[in-house]
Order: sequence, then C-alpha cells, then structure tokens
Amino acid sequence: MVNADARSQLRRPDGSPMRVLVVDDEPTLAELLAMALRYEGWEVRSAADGLSAVRTAREFRPDAVVLDMMLPDIDGLEVLRRLRGETPDVPVLFLTAKDSVEDRVTGLTAGGDDYVTKPFSLEEVVARLRGLMRRASRTELRAESSLTVGDLTLDEDSHEVRRGGDLIELTATEFELLRYLMRNPRRVLSKSQILDRVWNYDFGGQANVVELYISYLRKKIDAGRQPMIHTLRGAGYVLKPAD
Repeated sequence: MVNADARSQLRRPDGSPMRVLVVDDEPTLAELLAMALRYEGWEVRSAADGLSAVRTAREFRPDAVVLDMMLPDIDGLEVLRRLRGETPDVPVLFLTAKDSVEDRVTGLTAGGDDYVTKPFSLEEVVARLRGLMRRASRTELRAESSLTVGDLTLDEDSHEVRRGGDLIELTATEFELLRYLMRNPRRVLSKSQILDRVWNYDFGGQANVVELYISYLRKKIDAGRQPMIHTLRGAGYVLKPAD
C-alpha cells in the first residue's frame, strides 16, 4: 500500500475523501476490497447486484466504480450503460473471472476504463483505481488552458471536446489519451510512450489496448471528417490537423 502522504494527494476538490463504489456479489471479496480502499482513506459503499449498484451510485455519486462483470440480476455491462447515462465521466474498473482477450475487449468496448482479472491482488486494484482517478481529476487539479489542433479543441476546465464546433462525448480514459496526443501534435508517439503516459503502468505487453482506444477516438473524432489521427506502422500514432 501507499503512505499517508500519497493517500492525501487524491481527494475531492472540497477536501473530502474520494468515493468508490464496489459492486460484487461475493460478500467476502467485496468486504476485502472495501477494507483495502478504506485503508487508502477513501469512502466506500458496496452493492451486491446490478440494480442496487445503480441506485447506490445515484445517491452516493462515486468518483470511481469497481464493477464485477457477472452479477445475479443484470450484468456489469448493463450496469455500466446505466451509470454512463447519468454520470458519463465516472471511471469504471471491471472485475472479470475470465482471462481472455475477448472478455477484456468487451468490457473496454462498452466504455469501461480498465480491468483486472480474478484472482487479483488488492494492491493491484488500488493501483489501477489511483491511476483512473488521477486521470479523471487531472483537469480539476491542473486547471490548464484549452488545447487546439486544427478544428479540434479540448477544454481542460470544462472537459469538453469539440471538432468543428460539434461536441464530442469522451470517457475519462479517451479524454486523457486525446489530451496527450493534442499536447504532442505532429509528433509520432509509440505504444509504449502512450501506455506509460496515459495508463501509468505496464500492460505486460498487451499494447492492443492502445490500438483499441485509438480506434475509439477515431470513431468519435474522425467519423465523417478528414482524419486527424494517423498510424505510422511500426512507429506509433500521430495527431495533426486535417489536410
């Protein structure tokens, strides 16, 4: 775990503890997760099924959600869809018992920000959550100016992204990836650079997560327009104004 100084760095703008919602139908696992997260100084609520999770999130307004894919009523993907309908930016860390690329991609494609595969260490879950919450709160902590590349603008205060005046909705991870690309216009960024900067930890060679999120951005940023995000095969990705 981390020391008290590191724990104190992640707090809400009003100084109150960060809030985490844990959704898992295994009581022992849910309690262990809650204990580990409370040790970090965070406020924790738990839910044992999907419908309870949606209701609790509406009241609790969590800063992050730990969400099991398999639940007794509605599954984690449906919970995520309902959460995104009310709080589009809340980071979601999926828990999955299936160690397959297909399952991981399904969760990320649905809008999840990260995943861990059971069995996992509590330290890993805490580390992943810290990374997600840092990314989600970075605009509030840094309060920097807007970024502009061509007709694409990103406002770090309001978290708004527009292209040609059209508003584009992004998840917290998509926003951070685009922000990194826009801070380095016309510069080729390798997958390893993107993993280190955006995800803050090693994916153990699973750089396909970068390809996945680049594809998300392309669908939202470049759809129906001249492309701005380009792949340089064997080198990485570059963002530049449309021709």
